[in-house]
Amino acid sequence: MTELDLTPLQTWLDGVSDQGRRQLLPALHEAQRLYGWLPREVQSVISRALRVPEADVHGVIEFYTMYYNAPTAKKVIRVCEDSACRMHDGKAVMAAIEDKLGLKHGETSADESVTYEHVPCLGMCEHGPCALIGEKPAGRLTVDDVDAFLAEEHPEPVADPYGGPRHILKRVGVVDPESLADYEANGGYAGLRKAVALDPMALIEQIEDSGIVGRGGAMFPSGRKWRFTRGAPGTPSQKHIVVNADESEPGTFKDRGLLEEDPFAVIESTTMAGYAVGAENGWIFIRGEYPRAYNRIMNAVEKAREAGYLGKDVLGVEGFNFDIEVRLGAGAYICGEETALFEAIEGKRGFPRIKPPFPTTHGLFMQPTAVNNVETLVAALVAFDMGVDNWKAMGTEKSPGTKLFCLSGNLENRGVYEVPFGATVREMIEMAGGVPGGKDIKGILMGGAAGVFIGPDKLDMPLTYEASRENNVPLGSGVIMVFDEDQDIRSAMYELSRFFAHESCGKCFPCQLGSQRQMEVLDSIANNGGPKAGDKDLLLDMGHTMTHTSLCGLGQTAASAVVSAIEIWPELVE
Repeated sequence: MTELDLTPLQTWLDGVSDQGRRQLLPALHEAQRLYGWLPREVQSVISRALRVPEADVHGVIEFYTMYYNAPTAKKVIRVCEDSACRMHDGKAVMAAIEDKLGLKHGETSADESVTYEHVPCLGMCEHGPCALIGEKPAGRLTVDDVDAFLAEEHPEPVADPYGGPRHILKRVGVVDPESLADYEANGGYAGLRKAVALDPMALIEQIEDSGIVGRGGAMFPSGRKWRFTRGAPGTPSQKHIVVNADESEPGTFKDRGLLEEDPFAVIESTTMAGYAVGAENGWIFIRGEYPRAYNRIMNAVEKAREAGYLGKDVLGVEGFNFDIEVRLGAGAYICGEETALFEAIEGKRGFPRIKPPFPTTHGLFMQPTAVNNVETLVAALVAFDMGVDNWKAMGTEKSPGTKLFCLSGNLENRGVYEVPFGATVREMIEMAGGVPGGKDIKGILMGGAAGVFIGPDKLDMPLTYEASRENNVPLGSGVIMVFDEDQDIRSAMYELSRFFAHESCGKCFPCQLGSQRQMEVLDSIANNGGPKAGDKDLLLDMGHTMTHTSLCGLGQTAASAVVSAIEIWPELVE
């Protein structure tokens, strides 16, 4: 092997070595950009520069699927293999790409120009079948598009139709996402200017009054989280706002739309949260499969800093110092769990922590932290800027305002839709143009891979938090994935189980072993001859065990969709 020139890496490390382990993930990304993979000598240089044991560096590389410790090409082609892509002939597209490349999953071409992988959800479900070639996204692929895709001539996806009243999405598709001036001309930073004119506690009270809760699925009241973090012991330099942009669940893509199409709104809302909480440190953690979102957020942070919207004495408010660091993930769904996300930012394997203590007192670096989903923060900014009373005039009393929903599957117009709470599932499907060909609906996956299936009998269920609790159907991240009469639900169950088996971090046995065994049983049912006696009881027993004994939300919901499918269609596993 040709001896590596480590000088460029060492030069990069010299600029960050004083920050230590917190720079480990960025260092690994930079090294992989330079060399294509992470050989032993590269790991050693990083270990010495950041003062991280070499065994720990290796452990981090092994944990994240987008880091490579074996020879890999600098250009990696990643093709999505999950349900939203497969139901649009994704399997044929994948086979055509493999045939053209002459490669199977995990293989590198003889000239070392490209490595090919099929991967879990890429977060472009409305554009399925989708793929990444290097950092270039591609969507709506067909077999006939493969040559253009491999030549990097296939057009990048653009925002699909967005329905309903647009408040959270008001600038999506309207402004140039790379222009701060365009953002300002369309109401940008008006909300932050109004916020810093208030006492922080008065701002928190307005967010509490807005009724906004976590929109990544947890539904914890946002204003209360900010109040707890503000009240926790610690100076502003010891407090943090963390934006969870690790949107990695099949069917979920709403945050990508905001990150890519309205990135300055993410920066402004994060800064407003920092003012409310009394924090100086902002962090945005973006999943590794979102290179376009990462690049646009990095641009927005740089331009906001240059304009005085980040840094010292923001907007001329003496003592309000706030800045943002952006971190790129590396392929680990578990990092969407807030404490695993903290571990990743700290340069560790993304294992979830045991709670309590909770993040509001012991979060990032074991300091007070408010962690919010992307949509949650932008919704808080919108509600405050338009006036809480105007926000509450939409939706219902217990579910005020508007919500983003991710519509995918067998629909004419897949995309992100913003509607006031209270619209029904049927109305959302009609808004998206209905099912192609007038086919009947077999089932709908609600809330994402960690959600549940519902049948056509629940089409008139209102999309509100109160109806969600009453019907035991989580809104989750707003996923509505439609399966028409021709879809094989057994295959969908298997694909969901494969996702969780792949993404389990392995820290707790119920999830590690349960998700693997669940996948094996469903693989046998879907792909190897159908169900055997006892399969149904075994799946239900495993689902119960994972739900009630797993350490974090991944394991606790890894069987939710499967169990719900069994309840609706027991004949699939009997």
